[in-house]
Amino acid sequence: MSDGATSKQVVENYWEVHFARDWESMATFFGPETHYTDVGLDATGATGPEEIIARLRLGIEPLEGYVHFPGNTIAEGSIVVTEHVEQWRFHTGEVIDHPFASVMEVDGSTITRWHDYSHLGNLLDQAPSWWIEHIANGWRQD
Repeated sequence: MSDGATSKQVVENYWEVHFARDWESMATFFGPETHYTDVGLDATGATGPEEIIARLRLGIEPLEGYVHFPGNTIAEGSIVVTEHVEQWRFHTGEVIDHPFASVMEVDGSTITRWHDYSHLGNLLDQAPSWWIEHIANGWRQD
């Protein structure tokens, strides 16, 4: 169990490497039981560093630019809620400002649960068709 200040610092440190798309450093924030889901999109989500990074890479690795505009952050105990906007820049010229509320639970230095809430229609209505086709293939390699 973490206190709010510690939890908030872990999440802030995570966002720094996340928006740098430093996949290896990102993975170090997750334990084997950490669960990530994009609420409204993922039926089951991803569990553990390998699956979480594969899931994130699917959507954001192809972006030409990926910029973070942090908003409010609230931390209480082990729970951190971040209101933020991600700007997705595609090599085909599309630019999408996509708002999120991210809810993370932290234990020590590990993010143990992460649920993202966003208006998916905002992203899917504006994203280029090549990207939609790319993500439709999914991240799982079953």
